Amino acid sequence: MGIDLGRCHMECFQEFSMAYYGRFQSEDRTFYGEVLRDKILELHANPLLEAPSVVREHPLASLQILVPVVPSKVIAVGLNYADHAKETGKPIPEEPLIWIKANSSLLPHESVIQIAYPEHRTDFEAELCIVMGRHTKGVNENGAVASIFGYTCSQDITDRTIQARESQWTRSKSFDTYTPIGPFIRTDLDPSNLRIQQFQNGMVRQDSRTTQCIFKPAQLVSFISQHITLLPGDVILTGTPPGIHPIQKGDQLEVRIEGLASLQNSVA
Repeated sequence: MGIDLGRCHMECFQEFSMAYYGRFQSEDRTFYGEVLRDKILELHANPLLEAPSVVREHPLASLQILVPVVPSKVIAVGLNYADHAKETGKPIPEEPLIWIKANSSLLPHESVIQIAYPEHRTDFEAELCIVMGRHTKGVNENGAVASIFGYTCSQDITDRTIQARESQWTRSKSFDTYTPIGPFIRTDLDPSNLRIQQFQNGMVRQDSRTTQCIFKPAQLVSFISQHITLLPGDVILTGTPPGIHPIQKGDQLEVRIEGLASLQNSVA
């Protein structure tokens, strides 16, 4: 499975600075790789755990793109954009609202979101995703910044019908395929002022900037680490801007975040 560089907004690959990583499959082998435009440098080890050396080079088009990390847990953050809280009719939280999503809900770039209950309202949510790079417990915001490996795109697909009738949100957001992530991790990204957009069949549905986040990435990591130990590869979905909208069979979804390769998925 290849990736259409023209559609994926890969302007971020202008500088080859050891900044972009992913996971890939070649026949029966799975490996981490450094991304250089249309080439992948296969690495001998997980770059989150050690400084890896290059094994060989592959054309990107010859590989299947996988979820870029294998997390021990997926943590989501709710109502982290003020305008999104307003559109849902909920008050702005005084501290981050977090929950756990099932790891089995993870889905790679260009794979298919399977709607669990077609008769329910099921929405997309474009989100900036934090990827942790260190064992992190009880850190302040400076320590949080040092603990982040990088950032990627994500979706928090949500069954609104179930969410509305349950006080816990895990089930409504943890069906298989409900957490698309990827395609690649960028390690040198400043997340403070990035444009974040959701496209549905080519139409812009969400369009905001990370300046609108109530709690910034360093604040989220610091807060979460006071209660939950974060491990290398753990991911944190940082919340969605306004403009949530239902999905249906046949939709083509794309998350675009400034400085990152876009995340594309279809719906069945």
